[in-house]
Amino acid sequence: MTTRRDFLRTAVRTGAGAAAFSLAGITACRAARGAKPNIVIILADDLGWSQLGCYGETKIRTPHIDRLAAEGTRFTQAYSGSPVCAPSRCVLLTGLHSGHAHIRDNEEIQPEGQAPLPAGTPTLVRLLQAEGYATGLVGKWGLGYPGSEGEPLAQGFDFFFGFNCQRRAHNHYPPELWRNAARVPLEGNNGGPEGRQYAPDLFEAEALDFITAHRGRPFFLFFATTVPHLALQVPEDSLAEYEGLWPETAYDGGQGYLPHPKPRAAYAAMVTRLDRSVGRILARLGKLGLDGRTLVLFASDNGPTFDIGGYDAAFFGGANGFRGQKGSVYEGGIRVPLIARRPGFVPAGRVSGEVVCFQDMLPTLLDAAGAGRRFPEGLDGVSRLAVLTGKAAAAEGRPLYMEFPGYGGQQMARRGRWKAVRRDLIKNPDAPAELYDLEFDPGETTDVAGTHPDIVAELREIMVREHRPSALFPFPGSDRAAVRVP
Repeated sequence: MTTRRDFLRTAVRTGAGAAAFSLAGITACRAARGAKPNIVIILADDLGWSQLGCYGETKIRTPHIDRLAAEGTRFTQAYSGSPVCAPSRCVLLTGLHSGHAHIRDNEEIQPEGQAPLPAGTPTLVRLLQAEGYATGLVGKWGLGYPGSEGEPLAQGFDFFFGFNCQRRAHNHYPPELWRNAARVPLEGNNGGPEGRQYAPDLFEAEALDFITAHRGRPFFLFFATTVPHLALQVPEDSLAEYEGLWPETAYDGGQGYLPHPKPRAAYAAMVTRLDRSVGRILARLGKLGLDGRTLVLFASDNGPTFDIGGYDAAFFGGANGFRGQKGSVYEGGIRVPLIARRPGFVPAGRVSGEVVCFQDMLPTLLDAAGAGRRFPEGLDGVSRLAVLTGKAAAAEGRPLYMEFPGYGGQQMARRGRWKAVRRDLIKNPDAPAELYDLEFDPGETTDVAGTHPDIVAELREIMVREHRPSALFPFPGSDRAAVRVP
């Protein structure tokens, strides 16, 4: 996009006639700044906090995402909506934390899909659609089985291409995908470890087409890629970039995942291929002159996976020394990369330590779209637009709450530097709270609950207050405590 400085340079170089043209161009630029921005959310799947070069990764190359950070703002204290896929996406799209959101765990619906969002849910997608946005989802859904009230087209998307069911997304060479409400067979794919059509590449192509097709109006693109989620699968040209760099032990398969002879190289190559897709999306925006009109957000849905499916957690790390991984409400499971870029609006090269979370996405993006006065009632998130644009700091005192009925049952509450965690709540509803000082102990290595009973009591009160019982996801001890709250 031509900048104001470019127009002024033209005026100086070519004289008064060009100056008049320049002033018209400046006016057009200012008008574009006041228009509704395009919004692109790029959501990686199981990508750890530190698995990008701009977050300290040294083994895996991510030059395009690093460029995204250099041209925008990188957040170091961003939290996902949950430590696993479906509930994290539910929090992002509804603005409700996991103590209030409808989907709180990965609930399977056979033969294909997951528990659906209810009809009429005020999702970010539907609300942007009402503001005149073209809305597209490319990638993984997981919030409503085919034909349900939760499927993408019923929740506000004009266009959908990808996996409805996150379980079927465990194979990146699937025999079929969905286009809107129709199944699309993929020739050359039989559901094995290899095939002719790599789903993440198909997602990239559809995303680029969506951007091109809607360049003349505001659009919202949710690019929910399925990498680097297992299984370990990547085309040979990307695998070749990492073959032979490290010792390898072949993964023989099992636990629902496909085998791979070079699992370390495969994982690194998957992340770099994702980075390539990000680069191509940025290039398309630039080619169409949409850079200054498009807010791009990059994040991961939760922390890195554990030792399963051939992933080498000890070798790759992924959580930069944070405790836990996917499935855990310790920092390693829920602290995620978050990068925002919109030239001229989001400060370039900035690193922010502000605490932000997925429930803030809906109000922030509605605010960016000029619809800040039309927030749904009862949101848990708040607009972080001023933080995003570098004009204000977030309120330090706001508490954060997260619960997860899976993996034994967990809760966490954070206010400022203090974070409380409760675990194994299904077996022991009265499990005590652990307490960590994240300012001095970000790795959550030392439980200081015994020396700060007043802070524990405050955070326990937040846990009780912020939990709302769910018939779909019962949480016995917390449900009983919530009933007693006036």
